[in-house]
Formats: sequence, structure tokens, C-alpha cells
Amino acid sequence: MKKSIHVIAYAYAILILLFLYGPLLVMVLMGFNRSPLYELPFNFDLIWFQRMFTNERLLTSTRNSIGLAISVSILATFLGTLAAWALVRYSFRGRNVLQTLLVPPITIPWLILAVSMLLMFYWLKIPRSNMTLFIGHVGVALPYVILVMITRFQGMDRTLEEAARSLGASPLVTFFRITFPMILPGLVAAMMFTFAVSFDNFTISHFLAPQGVSTLPVEIYSAIRKGFTPEINAISGIIFIFSAVLILISSREIKFF
Repeated sequence: MKKSIHVIAYAYAILILLFLYGPLLVMVLMGFNRSPLYELPFNFDLIWFQRMFTNERLLTSTRNSIGLAISVSILATFLGTLAAWALVRYSFRGRNVLQTLLVPPITIPWLILAVSMLLMFYWLKIPRSNMTLFIGHVGVALPYVILVMITRFQGMDRTLEEAARSLGASPLVTFFRITFPMILPGLVAAMMFTFAVSFDNFTISHFLAPQGVSTLPVEIYSAIRKGFTPEINAISGIIFIFSAVLILISSREIKFF
């Protein structure tokens, strides 16, 4: 009886994984198919990857996305770490309320956040620009960093810091010798997580990017509307693998699994 239950459980888990990853695997495989119309039988070819690397629009939007994601991950991690430090290490009026308010921005759909940011910039008479795009991405990524770093700070052994201070170490020396090495895995995880969030974000970029500036998700969307080609499969497969690796590494670091 137990063996039958185990078999059913494994079969169910496999079906769920196939349901989740089946379309993604088909997309990746079709990037290697020679036919532009996805005709079968499958003929392996790298022609779409070659065309992808000669598509200047895709390459430019990819550079835009990478540059934006790197800058967002750096600033969001810096600001989020400071905020998490204050929320964990200091007691002040309204601290619990602030921690509670960190959750809604994560649960609110990005479409709502994008529209609200667009209206706010319009009300402030700030035209769409690279700065509004950058601010929008930082605003979306910041709550993730704060929650990750709060978890990291709460899991630290503070007796090591107290021991260093009792032995005469200054606050600066204690931070760089004791605190920073302990929070470094969390910092790396937060940066990778926010990089993936920013790099994959379509909605914020679509609403807040200035005219003539396109990120990779927006460019893929535009290319699909004009006429889908397997070049999109090729670059989407690369994005999928890259993002999945970042998320898996960061989730291991912050112990989601």
C-alpha cells in the first residue's frame, strides 16, 4: 500500500513539473529548430542564435536591461540593507507597522504599481526618462531586499559582535571583521534576486521607459506583435536559464528551500 502511494505521489509530482516546465522546454527546443514555422520533424540548427547575435535591436535592449539591472541591484541592496539594519537593530515607534507595510508592495500586481508610479510622475510633472525607469525598478526591488536582509540579520549570532566589542574592537572594526562576513551571503543573494527581478520586469519598463529606450522584455513583446520568429525563442531560452540559475542560487543562500 505504501509503495503504491509513493508511486502515485511521484507520478503526480512529475505531472506538475511537466505542466510547469513543459512549455518552457518546448520554447527552448524550438530555438534550435531550423524551421521558422516550427515544422516537424525537428532539424537541429543554430541559425536562430546566429541571427539573434546580429539583431541590433535585441542586442541594444539586452545591454539596456543588463545595465539597468546591475545599477538597480546595487542601489536597492544598499538601501534595503540599511533599512533592514534599522528595523532589526533599533527599537522605535512604528517599527512593527513599517515591517508590516513591506509585504503589500510584493503582493500588489506590478501593473497596479506601474500605473500608480506613472500617475505620480505625471502629477509631479516629471516626464518619462531613464531616471523614472530606474526609480520604478528600485521601488519594486527594494521590499525584496529588505525582507531578505531582515531574515539574515535575525539569523546572525550577535554574541560574536558583543565579544569583539568587549575585547576592544571599535564599531568599524567589528562591522568589517565580524558583521560583514556574516551578512555577505545575504547581500549576494539579495543582489542576484533583485537583478533577476529587474532584468525580467516588463510592466514597469513598459510604462516608465522613455520613448526610444527599450529593455529586453519590452523588445520581445514588440517583436512578437510585429511577427514572431524563433530568434525570440533563442534569446528567451537564454534568459530563462540565466534567471533560473540566479533565483536558485539566491534562494539557497536565503534558505527558501
